[in-house]
Amino acid sequence: MKQTINGADFCRLMISAAASIEINKQKLNELNVFPVPDGDTGTNMSMTINAAAADLRKADAPTLEKAAAIAANAMLRGARGNSGVILSLLLRGISRKLKGAEECDGALWAQALQEGVDAAYKAVMKPAEGTILTVARLAAGKAMEAAKKNKDMEVVHEAALEEAKIALANTVNQNPVLKKAGVVDAGGKGWVVALEAMLCALRGEDIVAPEGTAQAAAEQANFADFDTEDITFTYCTEFIISRENNNDPEKLRDFLSSLGDSLVLVDDEEIIKVHVHTNDPGKALHEAIDYGSFVTVKIENMRLQHTEKVMNETEAAPKIAEPEKALGVVSVCAGDGLADVFRNLGVDGIISGGQTMNPSTQDILEAVNKVPAETVYVLPNNKNIIMAAQQVDALTPKNVIVIPSKTVPQGITAMLNFNPEGEVQENVDALTEALDTVDTMQITYAARNSDFDGHDIHEGDYLAIYGSALFDTNQNVDVLLTALAEKVRDTGKEFITIYYGEDITEQQAQTAAALFTGICPDADITLLNGGQPVYYYLISAE
Repeated sequence: MKQTINGADFCRLMISAAASIEINKQKLNELNVFPVPDGDTGTNMSMTINAAAADLRKADAPTLEKAAAIAANAMLRGARGNSGVILSLLLRGISRKLKGAEECDGALWAQALQEGVDAAYKAVMKPAEGTILTVARLAAGKAMEAAKKNKDMEVVHEAALEEAKIALANTVNQNPVLKKAGVVDAGGKGWVVALEAMLCALRGEDIVAPEGTAQAAAEQANFADFDTEDITFTYCTEFIISRENNNDPEKLRDFLSSLGDSLVLVDDEEIIKVHVHTNDPGKALHEAIDYGSFVTVKIENMRLQHTEKVMNETEAAPKIAEPEKALGVVSVCAGDGLADVFRNLGVDGIISGGQTMNPSTQDILEAVNKVPAETVYVLPNNKNIIMAAQQVDALTPKNVIVIPSKTVPQGITAMLNFNPEGEVQENVDALTEALDTVDTMQITYAARNSDFDGHDIHEGDYLAIYGSALFDTNQNVDVLLTALAEKVRDTGKEFITIYYGEDITEQQAQTAAALFTGICPDADITLLNGGQPVYYYLISAE
């Protein structure tokens, strides 16, 4: 019976959990009730936790605290989709609770699970019952009860797992959509899969992913030709401060900005984490002590330590464009035509992604950091990307504001209302208000058989979506286009834009436009090649 875990054990638990979610990701994907081909909860959770597994495999005998921090940081940056972000927040809370611990028994593990739940709930605006949050909360609560009777790690974790299974089974009764479909929540199932794999590792029965499923290592930059004379500031200075007062970290950010470059300051409720390149680390530390006690400090001479290890670390620091203007925008979309539309409207950076591949927090962070602006607005254009985008602000010195666009047409309409010379809040209000002025219609295909919302859906059928709801399904796309056009006519919309996807020919698109013109003769209709995958047509009506 495993009584405690150390850093090596924690690595095994996480790697085992990542392997199991990878093995089961398609089953998790198939639990998504809505039958469109972007049911990717399993894929998002797998990519998120495998970011942690990859970094833990490379770690050199980390302590428990270090292993937990490595996992949390990797998952925060690698988080994809709502399920991936929540999973990363669960690990972030666990990491906080394990800070300073050399070993973890069942009592501390129960507290860590609860801390993870608290972190996840704090980040979700309107937590709903019957989701991964419910499963994680009830499991943590059971762990706390079990720890009062027995502090063995394995006993407490097993209690959490058993309660998680019960909670998961009940999700079908807590969510009307799940109940109608007769399935459990996909994210909750993913957490159960992770907890099961961790228990296996505790018992020495680690789950191992089949060959070929491990993520490929990222390409390494070549520093052979790097000239140390190019180093403007000599010392790479990193430190973490324990928050002990209400001093404004923005004042520290301003001071450090004047002292060097490559500044990243992450501020949360408990700590301030700083990375800066400077020629006078003493001044940086002297200023920082006013904000609390140092938890860790690391100073490296980048000229003297021109080694592969040091260079890999400095490469990991985000490359942040110096501000040349006040405001900038990045947008998520898939398809060259849609990307051109956003660029023509003034978007600075395009993040490739959308329905079938949600970009990670790291992907969005990199795009934001490339924009030479003080404030960067992010248009996710997909409800499953909003949470990942909201994590970026804490990872960059730039002011990041997420405009919660759930569709590409919403994002385009928002950009039509963007004023690059306006004030920050003025644009927030204008862009956000614009989202509700456009109706979005989409036509895609059914990824699997389903009985959804009164529709008997067969794999391969065309699906029409109006707003966020399933509008109709048919084996003839023209039937759906006609019904959508009639809906638009009845709502009295005046401006209709049809973006056709990569699987639609120009002739087919012209036929669709003619159909809308015939049914909506008083509307101004525009046809554009969006080039988007998966969705045959994206249609906006204003």
